[in-house]
Amino acid sequence: MKRTAEITLGIIGAVFYVFSIAFGALRLWMENNKGYLQDYMYNNQDEFQLTNSDIDMLQEFFNLNLATGGPLLIILPILAIILGIVALVLLKGNKSPVAAGIIFIATGVLYVIITAGGGILSGILYLIAGILCLTRKPKPTIIQE
Repeated sequence: MKRTAEITLGIIGAVFYVFSIAFGALRLWMENNKGYLQDYMYNNQDEFQLTNSDIDMLQEFFNLNLATGGPLLIILPILAIILGIVALVLLKGNKSPVAAGIIFIATGVLYVIITAGGGILSGILYLIAGILCLTRKPKPTIIQE
């Protein structure tokens, strides 16, 4: 049985996780360069139509050290991509689609929960790929004697 849909969804989900890595790197850079960011916002306050309260709110956002901080937004997508590759290898040649489905579902759901909905699109793609892996059964072959 061909597993084209599952493989395609897994690859697209992994690509979206790459975007999460880029966002995490940007967030980490912003956390480490607060002074530059603050100067930039105050110097371009009129251009971006920011009030002082908007700038203070942005500073508070980057002062918070939540679970969705930059390092976590880099490490978790890398783990999700690695697990997705493992699931794709298990799908290749229809070796173990049940194990691949469980990996896809667990990765997609846990990532969305841990990041509080941060990677919902990639999580949904992994979830759909996992459900397809578990529900699609090969057609029985009829042996003629």
